[in-house]
Amino acid sequence: MTGKVTPLRPAARAGLVAGLLLALVALPPWAGAAPSAPSTARPAPGRYAAQLCVTTIPAPSNCGPAQVDLRTGGAVHVRVDDLVYHLKLHRGRIDLMLMHGAVEIDDFVAPYQWAGRQLQFIDADRGVLYEVRFGARAR
Repeated sequence: MTGKVTPLRPAARAGLVAGLLLALVALPPWAGAAPSAPSTARPAPGRYAAQLCVTTIPAPSNCGPAQVDLRTGGAVHVRVDDLVYHLKLHRGRIDLMLMHGAVEIDDFVAPYQWAGRQLQFIDADRGVLYEVRFGARAR
């Protein structure tokens, strides 16, 4: 084995993306699992230190520090340096707008789920899985 990653053919990549998407939306977050302990429960509204992890198939996750403001009513702001992901959580979907200052860089709608203290969503068009991993509450 050479350690080289062989790029997936478009059909195989689409199949993997579809599998990830189904994993996110097919089962409710509580299916097959015992109730979460308080330490792994969905975080309460507030400001948090976090990590934003981005995974493109077949590459491994790329994670970095982020600051998160989780608000009541479904608004979430994830700041990574001078980029801000404005998220609006609705029943079963997330509206995302990526901003650099006053300039909108991207926007899309995607399914999402909470997995303990992680907010997970996928951009199926680009084959990208996002995870916001909540850490300690900011002081």
